[in-house]
Formats: sequence, C-alpha cells, structure tokens
Amino acid sequence: MQAVLPLGLLFLSFCLSAIAIIPFIDLLYKINFKRAKQKTIDAFGKPTPIFDHFHAKKAGTPVGGGMLVIAIVSILFMIILPLLEFFEVPITFNHLKNPGTEISVLLFTFLSFGILGLYDDIKKFFGFKKSGFFGLRMPQKLLIQIILALIISFTLYYSLGISILNVPFIGTFELGWLYVPFATFVIVAFANAVNITDGLDGLASGTLLFSMIGLWIISMSILDVPLSIFIGLFIGSLIAFLYFNIYPARLFLGDVGALSFGATFAVIGLLLGKPIALVIIGAIFVLEIGSSFIQLLSKRFRHKKIFPVSPIHLYLQKIGWEEPKIVQRFWLIQIMFTLFGIWVTLL
Repeated sequence: MQAVLPLGLLFLSFCLSAIAIIPFIDLLYKINFKRAKQKTIDAFGKPTPIFDHFHAKKAGTPVGGGMLVIAIVSILFMIILPLLEFFEVPITFNHLKNPGTEISVLLFTFLSFGILGLYDDIKKFFGFKKSGFFGLRMPQKLLIQIILALIISFTLYYSLGISILNVPFIGTFELGWLYVPFATFVIVAFANAVNITDGLDGLASGTLLFSMIGLWIISMSILDVPLSIFIGLFIGSLIAFLYFNIYPARLFLGDVGALSFGATFAVIGLLLGKPIALVIIGAIFVLEIGSSFIQLLSKRFRHKKIFPVSPIHLYLQKIGWEEPKIVQRFWLIQIMFTLFGIWVTLL
C-alpha cells in the first residue's frame, strides 16, 4: 500500500500535466513570456560572450515551465491529503512531533522559492529595468534566499526537532542550534545549484528527475506517506515537463522552477534526515555549483579565471562537446550516483 498509492498518484500527476502543458506553452507564447535576444552579464557585471554564443539560438523559447509543475503538484497535494484523512487511509509520518508542520514546510519551500524565481523571471523577460544578474541583483537575490531558508531551518529545528547530522560509515552527530545555519546553507546551495545547472536542454530537469526518484525510494523505505505522495506527484509532473524540455527544448524551467525545485530537493533531504546523502544523490548539482563557485572565488581574489568558462557544462560546450552529448552523459553519471546514494542511505 505504501508504494501503490504514490505510484498511482505519479501517473495522475503525469496525465494532468501532459494534458495542460501544450495549452500552457501556447499561453506563454501569447503573453510573450519567452527568452529574449539579449547580452547577458555575470555576477560582477561583466559580459558573457561564450554563454551568449551557445545560447543565442534559444531566444524565443517560452520560459516558466516550472510554474505549471508547481501549480499542478501543489493543488493535487493539497486535495489528496484531506481526501486520505476523510476516507481514513492510514498516514504515517517520519516526524511524529507536529506532523502537519512537515507538510507546511514542504509547501512553503516549494511556493516561496518559486515566487522569488517568478519575480526574477518577470523582471528578466518583460523588459523591466534590469540590474545586476538579469533581474534582481545577485546580493539581493541571495539575501532573500537566505531569509526564506532561515525561516525553513528554524521550523525544522524548533517545530520538528530536527538537529542531527547522519554521516554514512561514521555516525550521527547532534548539531544543536548549529543545525539552523547548516540547513540554511544546504537549502540556498541547492537552490542555486539547480539554477546554475539549468543551462542546457533537459540537463537540470533530467538530473533532478533521477535524484528525486532516489529520494522517493528512501521516503517509502521509512514509510513517510506525505513525502512519498509529494515526491510521486512531483516526479509525474516533471516527466511531462521533461518531454518538452529535452533537446531541442520547447519549454524552459525558468528561475521559478529552478530555484523552487532546488530548494525543495534540499528540504526533502533534510526532512528525511539524510542531508549528506543529498551530496551524493545530487552529485551533478554539486559539480555544477562547485565549478562556478571556484571560478567566482578566483575572479574575486586572484583576478583571473581558473577555467576558461564555468559552470562545467559550458566548459564542455566550449571544447566542442555537443549539447545532447553533455546532457545524456551527465544523466548517466547522475543515475549511478543516485543508485550509490540509495545504497549508502539504506545500509
């Protein structure tokens, strides 16, 4: 029963998303919510000609696919849980202390980071005054992310009583109040990691799909029904989106999807009590943000680049790898890391 229900809801979410996605794409075209031809700048206000060279052909493609996924998953999730309670279907939680808070913090993360990303997308694509990194300036965007992540982390610590760090093969550590800054860092890091990874057709969404399947298996192994249902709905809708996001993409996630999905991925890992497993199951995201972070530090303190260009997927494009080749090989790497992460977690 624990696996049958989430699996059935996965198919429901997929079918509804598949039905809605083509009219949604048409709507995005109608309101002109699409990638424009423009020169991009990095976090330091410098032009990015290599990025522009490889992405100029993507101009005109609708952006904001994450909105559809967020809407369908959130609505279904908020309808299904009360229905299960009404029909007295047994619901088990990983956190017996304030179980309703687990649902609230999940939805708050999913929606709040989505709204932040949507605001940035609107500024970016509707021709409003631009400043800094497309829409919001990087420090402003980062500050808002930290505030949201702090709210989530305080809730995890004070309301759900989560304060431990489990390190595979080593042991479990009690972090106490230090859990709050730790969780905040994890949430902000993965929100930006998925956003950075979302640079090639199908790269972020496909990688996230495999990662979420890993977390789904873990959630079902500990009998956390709300998490299993949410992840099942998420996977179903994500598959429908990925069909239109693979090369050549007809629809992009946008910041609305990338920030929301990255933060939610991190929070699910924290709710499962497996933050270290996130590093393994989200290996490609770690690689992408790691290469960008090293590049930023080098520019800031050494005033020169370590890599010709970052993140790593853009570097591979520069040296001649075709876009589908990069994406498919990253998918394969992600599959293996996800399987390894599941194995480590379930030991």
